[in-house]
Amino acid sequence: MQQFPNAILFDTDNTLYPYDPAHLVAHGAIEKKVVDAFSITSVDFNKAFQQARSDVKQRLDGTAACHSRLLYMQRMLEIMGLGSQVLMALDLEQTYWRTFLSNAVLFDGVKELLDDIRLWGIPSAIVTDLTAQIQFRKIVYFGLDHYFDHIVTSEEAGYDKPRKEPFALAVEKMKPKGGCIWMVGDNPLNDIKGAREAIGAITLQKQHKGITLGKGSSQPDASFKEFNELRQLLKTLSENR
Repeated sequence: MQQFPNAILFDTDNTLYPYDPAHLVAHGAIEKKVVDAFSITSVDFNKAFQQARSDVKQRLDGTAACHSRLLYMQRMLEIMGLGSQVLMALDLEQTYWRTFLSNAVLFDGVKELLDDIRLWGIPSAIVTDLTAQIQFRKIVYFGLDHYFDHIVTSEEAGYDKPRKEPFALAVEKMKPKGGCIWMVGDNPLNDIKGAREAIGAITLQKQHKGITLGKGSSQPDASFKEFNELRQLLKTLSENR
């Protein structure tokens, strides 16, 4: 990795922040609400939720809608024999994301890296799965909305990563002045292999607890644990330009 990047793409979930801690708290909040409202056990709740999630993902696999918590809640209530329960489904979805966002915390060094990227004038974009509404909310919540030139969601692109469409759309929007494009992400298949095959990206994998380093065709060009490592790499490449 010898060339200063003409553009940098970032994944969001599990790349800019750890997803699991916020998800576990949010899932617990909706579990408590359902258990209290319908006098069921936590076991029955989780069984219905997992079946609902599986049903939605199977039906809508590869699209942004397959991640929809609202659809999960609707289907879960149906599995419980309660019908669609529109108001309850909406309330549970809002509870989930409100709790999720209040417990989500950026990894150390993210904003400092993004500050450097802006100072160096490197175009940047987010390329992320899920719907625009919730991913936009995350970006605003984290205070990152002024850092990125563009945001591409799989809802806008039509397909989840690793399909080429999200990456190609980001490059189309950014119009980089050269061909050296970095992709920073955590998922070996969706982010690393996907970006390499779609746009020939230089790939950098964020490693942290629960993340497996890619191998074979999903092996990144480089990996890092702390965002300060990327800051130092960019500084070195900038000095050598």
